[in-house]
Amino acid sequence: MAGRLLRLAGALPAYAQTAFQGLAPRALGGAGTVSVVQGVVCSERGVLLCVRRELRGWELPGGEVEPGESEAFALRREVREETGLEVEAERLVGEYRRSGFRAHRARVFTCRVAGGSLRASREAPRLAWFPPSALPRTIFPWFRTPLEDALRGGAEPALRHEHQGIAAILAGMRIDLRMRWLDDQAQ
Repeated sequence: MAGRLLRLAGALPAYAQTAFQGLAPRALGGAGTVSVVQGVVCSERGVLLCVRRELRGWELPGGEVEPGESEAFALRREVREETGLEVEAERLVGEYRRSGFRAHRARVFTCRVAGGSLRASREAPRLAWFPPSALPRTIFPWFRTPLEDALRGGAEPALRHEHQGIAAILAGMRIDLRMRWLDDQAQ
């Protein structure tokens, strides 16, 4: 029980940091839209998902595009840093323009494994492969649509505008607290 309470208490600093990152850029007149790339990494084992250190819930590997980087380079770098895998982007799934909390533009790609070996990292301490037909319920809501778009396929990349308001924040908090309570074992 003490371990559960300690994990739940760890949510408070994570929520404070996330709130600052989500609200401060706008309040401080932040420059431009943040661009991120994410990979739907597929293999014969299924779809690779990760749980991050700060907020706990399953999500796609990826991260911010650094100044001067191409999207392809940033995607390979982020996936390698988080998972140990070398990947190659196969197709653009879509662009997801998110407004509201933590406004950003996410470009999501399907990827194939080109090398490396799967290993957890400081950023993503938990990694797992899931069959597309048995994805965990504890995927953060903002990763569900890109994942569904990727698995559905399609000739043209999706262009979606999503608002991350209070409903998304509360859904994310429920997932995070469930994962903390169950020591990241929630499916």
